[in-house]
Amino acid sequence: MIKQLVFAVGLSSIGASVYANTHMLVQTNYGNIEIELYDDKAPISVQNFKNYANKNFYNGTIFHRVIPGFMIQGGGFDKNMVEKSTQAAIKNESNNGLKNLRGTLAMARTNDPNSATSQFFINVADNDFLNSKPMNPGYAVFGKVTKGMDIVDKIVKVPTGSYGMYQDVPKQSVNITNVQIIK
Repeated sequence: MIKQLVFAVGLSSIGASVYANTHMLVQTNYGNIEIELYDDKAPISVQNFKNYANKNFYNGTIFHRVIPGFMIQGGGFDKNMVEKSTQAAIKNESNNGLKNLRGTLAMARTNDPNSATSQFFINVADNDFLNSKPMNPGYAVFGKVTKGMDIVDKIVKVPTGSYGMYQDVPKQSVNITNVQIIK
């Protein structure tokens, strides 16, 4: 018992995390995307995302904004482009040291840095301008794609257009059918 405690304390003192990152599956009509969430570096964003997933909130939403060379965004609108009601906004965790690199997931938000709710995006390029800097609050990265980046690359190539006041909307629906924890 004492050896285990000493070992555990020794690990934390050399920077090993006491958190086990959450792994999730995002099922779409284009294929499956596996993601790893950074429970230790973005605990508020991760818990928020897991809460929505556990309530089946994402089931039946779409990737409603698709911009080649930039990102795909989803988690807030149904297939009829009706925005779903969300929980309260969360604190922006963009200063967590994680960067908006290709394959990372980040929280979408309005101009208010602390306005993120359910919507998220997957970067399809390195988007340094989205990172936290002095005078730029940035966008909070909270996970990464571990399998299925080919699916993300398929989605980012779908034809898009305008839908009402929205731009970059896929002309054929890119559905999120289920988001669940796999480990």
